[in-house]
Amino acid sequence: MDPFLTLLHSFSLSFSDRELSSLKFLCQQEIGKKKLESVRSGGELFSILLEQQLIASDKVSFLEGLLESIKRKDLVSQLKQFVEEGQVNDPDDQPDEHEKPIEVICENVGRDWKMLIRKLGISEVKIDRIVAAIPFNLYEQLLQSLREWRKLKGKDAKVTDLIKALRGCKMNLVADKVEQ
Repeated sequence: MDPFLTLLHSFSLSFSDRELSSLKFLCQQEIGKKKLESVRSGGELFSILLEQQLIASDKVSFLEGLLESIKRKDLVSQLKQFVEEGQVNDPDDQPDEHEKPIEVICENVGRDWKMLIRKLGISEVKIDRIVAAIPFNLYEQLLQSLREWRKLKGKDAKVTDLIKALRGCKMNLVADKVEQ
């Protein structure tokens, strides 16, 4: 799944009706009134903006301007973080031999996932950024945190380290599943 589309989707879910109306108003010159009248969600608006190439994963200044205009500094900072971290078309985001244990961990670790991530050495700041970028989805938060750990460790990211961290957090059942 395209990380940029995922980001746009999370933005669209957070818009109030008033914010969506403001965004539509601000886009009148680029899109046209008639087309905007049929827009009922942020996702539909983003689809049109993507279609007309006003926004893209490597072209976010228009989107940033829109978000600033409706006073959504939280979304502006998420967008900037997204661009800074190079999550756009990141080759490290492709599945590899570490994905299977990561899937097992994500499916079996619950609300205590932050304890595991801390044990793996990910900073509180990175954890907070991930939570802010993906609110209300524990599975995705854990998945992105584990990918962040893997990116941080590079070639030194080993499944044995994951198992050791799981056992250190008293998550022995999950550690056993990963070993299988």
